[in-house]
Amino acid sequence: MLRRNRLEHSHSLLQIINISVGFFGIQFGWALQMSNTSAIYEYLCANPEQIPLLWLAAPVSGLIAQPLVGYASDHTWTPLGRRRPYLLVGALLSSLALVWMPNASSLWMAAGLLWILDTAVNISMQPFRAFVADCLPAHQHTLAFSLQSFFIGLGSVSAAIAPWYLHNVIHLENVTLSGNGVPSTVKISFYIGAAFFLGTVLWTILTTTETPPEQPKRINSPLTPAQTVRHIGKLIRAMPITMRQLAGVQFCSWFGLFCLFLYFPPAIAHNIFGATPENTELYTAGIEWAGIAIALYNGVCLVFSLILPRLCEIHSRKTLYSFCLLCGGVGIVSLLFVETPYGIFLPMVGLGISWSSILSIPYAILAESLSPAHVGFYMGIFNTFIVIPQIAVALGLGWLMTHGLNSNPLLAVVLGGSCLILAALLVPSISDPVDEQEPDYELVGRPLES
Repeated sequence: MLRRNRLEHSHSLLQIINISVGFFGIQFGWALQMSNTSAIYEYLCANPEQIPLLWLAAPVSGLIAQPLVGYASDHTWTPLGRRRPYLLVGALLSSLALVWMPNASSLWMAAGLLWILDTAVNISMQPFRAFVADCLPAHQHTLAFSLQSFFIGLGSVSAAIAPWYLHNVIHLENVTLSGNGVPSTVKISFYIGAAFFLGTVLWTILTTTETPPEQPKRINSPLTPAQTVRHIGKLIRAMPITMRQLAGVQFCSWFGLFCLFLYFPPAIAHNIFGATPENTELYTAGIEWAGIAIALYNGVCLVFSLILPRLCEIHSRKTLYSFCLLCGGVGIVSLLFVETPYGIFLPMVGLGISWSSILSIPYAILAESLSPAHVGFYMGIFNTFIVIPQIAVALGLGWLMTHGLNSNPLLAVVLGGSCLILAALLVPSISDPVDEQEPDYELVGRPLES
């Protein structure tokens, strides 16, 4: 019944927007975290070699939370629906964590709050991808995931420029509101992010409905721990071929992106602006400029997401995906030759094109290869291909910074760009269900229902 509904009923553009708008708030909060956490660590006296390990909480929480939340949401039905209870709980916890994060009084307190924040974000974010696949027919998946990229870009742009906007347009003084050295503009940006996170997720929850299953009692029937483990093992063994092929592309893409997320703001402050001590106006200016650059690539993502569905109709999704990854990789590597702040902008255009494709095309390809009964679980497993490379970066990049990169944050960023180029070279090996003309889950013989 669920599969038939997905194939028969198209949704209006407004309905797809309502389904996707919660991603604006989620990404606003996540972008604040990605743009400012390394700087917060440095304000709290972390050295460059410590930063990857301090970020370890983020991918570990995703590795644990995403498959479990996905599996649980596949086997849940409440008066609020299947995925929406998880969206709500995650939004409430994330909003509280965003308020606490910039007020950390010690380095390890900040790391602990990052753990809480990232786990809460995962509780909301993971079911959102499955929510789209649940609600929409296959022919609207590319449009829906592209709209998600649009809202992700909009949220990221807003979050990235928020501290700069508060300081340079609102003329809020960059004073320290407590003893941890974090500027007031950053703290207020986090408070705004908390409000946007909760507000937009509530909008999606209140303006959308979920189709009830034919047998809600069967979905809610509890399994013993042993039965759950066996069922999960069976699902992993039946993982679609397309999903296995996408794993290598995801690993390389997100290994590269995590290098970028960790070290891009310090790289701009230290290598482009020439700031040495962290607690100086020049360093703060460099971090703010990095926020402008992050806003630019997310702005490009926002605009490019609007034309991406049309491009996917004209060209093969795989060809377009590979090209977009190559744009980002080449752009990031070219930062080696940038000497002025304005020279950062052109590489950011390439990264924005790449970012738009990373957030949409693999999910559109994947959604069409999954059984509707297990979308949440497989989306969660798919996201482990994102967090495993992040764990690898967190555990290994600190050592590499000391022994191979001379503690130079720009070289770590360029390493990330090289990984995006490698990911682009792996894309042609993927089997796109659109090209195969039939769902991947039928090819592997997996039944539609558990």
